Amino acid sequence: MHSPQFTAEPSSNDTVERDFTMGDVPGLRSPASGADRAPLIFDVIIAGCGPTGATLAAELRLHDVRVLVLEKETEPVSFVRIVGLHIRSLELMAMRGLLQRILQHGRRRPAGGFFAAIPTPAPKGLDSAYAYLLGIPQPVIVRLLEEHAIELGARVRRGCAVAGVEQDDEGVTVELADGQRLRSRYLVGCDGARSTVRKLLGVGFPGEPSRNDTLMGEMAVGVPQEEIAAKVSEISETSKRFWLRPAGVGVYSVVVPAAGVSDRAEPPTLEDFAQQLRAIAGTDFGVHSPRWLSRFGDATRLAERYRVGRVLLAGDAAHIHPPLGGQGLNLGVQDAFNLGWKLAAQIRGWAPKTLLDTYQAERHPVAEDVLDNTRAQMELTSTEPGPRAVRRLLTELMDFDEVNRYLIEKITAIGIRYDFGDGPDLQGRRLRDIDVKQGHLYGLLHRGRGLLLDRTERLTVGGWSDRVDYLADPTAALDAPCVLLRPDGYVAWIGDDQQNLDEYLSRWFGKPAN
Repeated sequence: MHSPQFTAEPSSNDTVERDFTMGDVPGLRSPASGADRAPLIFDVIIAGCGPTGATLAAELRLHDVRVLVLEKETEPVSFVRIVGLHIRSLELMAMRGLLQRILQHGRRRPAGGFFAAIPTPAPKGLDSAYAYLLGIPQPVIVRLLEEHAIELGARVRRGCAVAGVEQDDEGVTVELADGQRLRSRYLVGCDGARSTVRKLLGVGFPGEPSRNDTLMGEMAVGVPQEEIAAKVSEISETSKRFWLRPAGVGVYSVVVPAAGVSDRAEPPTLEDFAQQLRAIAGTDFGVHSPRWLSRFGDATRLAERYRVGRVLLAGDAAHIHPPLGGQGLNLGVQDAFNLGWKLAAQIRGWAPKTLLDTYQAERHPVAEDVLDNTRAQMELTSTEPGPRAVRRLLTELMDFDEVNRYLIEKITAIGIRYDFGDGPDLQGRRLRDIDVKQGHLYGLLHRGRGLLLDRTERLTVGGWSDRVDYLADPTAALDAPCVLLRPDGYVAWIGDDQQNLDEYLSRWFGKPAN
């Protein structure tokens, strides 16, 4: 099976845009044009075209949902920060046929040593065909996800900042900073930690402010590699928020605590890095010619609600936390995969009554867990005697396979089990990319539909065939008679009884079409 092909020809319920200039879109006018037209109605407007927003746009387009993505920045970010895609995110990319495109731009690394940077190798036999970390430049992954969304027919508008939001029983009116007013059935705020959408909704964002800022950047150095390695080895014994690591020929990734350096609201300078390096290492290593410089803190906050009526939040707009373990981008992308098919079902009219509510019910606890594990990791980077003693103890405990495996599965999100009620342990969990007679399971999920994998060859999806695919395969590498997969790859049902299956089809995919 292959991903669906979307043509540039408009259909009866959509308009696919060939040229991404504002003047070509009916009803979307520049203030200077003077045109007096009613605003174009979209199904979903997404604020923010980062990884979460772009992924959500693509997921919605798989179901022919009319999507407009508004990005306040006029150009993509230029600094080349390396981010990591963890196992679950790699699996999701494989489900949509994107992984091979992404792999050629990244570098595979072992799936170990994530938790508080404790250098423990990954346990053997992780339950995934993609048991590695993919390091990839942030601008590259954002570009690839945005291109994918556009290929599927999403519209992206840059230089468009959301300034106001009003909603009623039928839809949402979005006012832009330049006075334009757009209309959609739903709005999703994927606009980052300082989310305008979240603030306009008045959704609380409780948690802790940043206490420990850290400088991060890439720059050239003026001393030999051997001298750097020796000094880093010495300091890393006590400071876990300090490193210099090669990031190219003559270029190093530099991370150093930022205590007392300049104004938090201002971007850091090269002198800030040099000052902190001298304070901690006794030398600034001759740093010069920076590629990019940034600062991050350990603020930890979680939105009280992910949905207010027809407006939803995802990604950093819903949760922020320290970057330890590299979970942030992955958490947001996984939000988008969870929300996309549910919101599309709501728009297409077949969603069960409570389906959209399961977005918060499932993803809010996942974010809570990520916030807690990053809080714990931050404590373990402290130079105080107590946290250092706990770190030594945990390092010993991670020599036990069960402890190491538990923490790796937590960080990489393959240990998640949603609460689907009583049932076998696999129910509510994701299913790995098993072998099936047509190749690999994930190759059957490119279209973002549900899937019934039937080893008995006796069941049917009946009136749900317009939204659930069917594969009869007694040879499938699966220790269960049959499984029903949601579009995001989680197991919704296990069994071999048609009546029981129909109940679960109704629960997740609404009423049958006939």
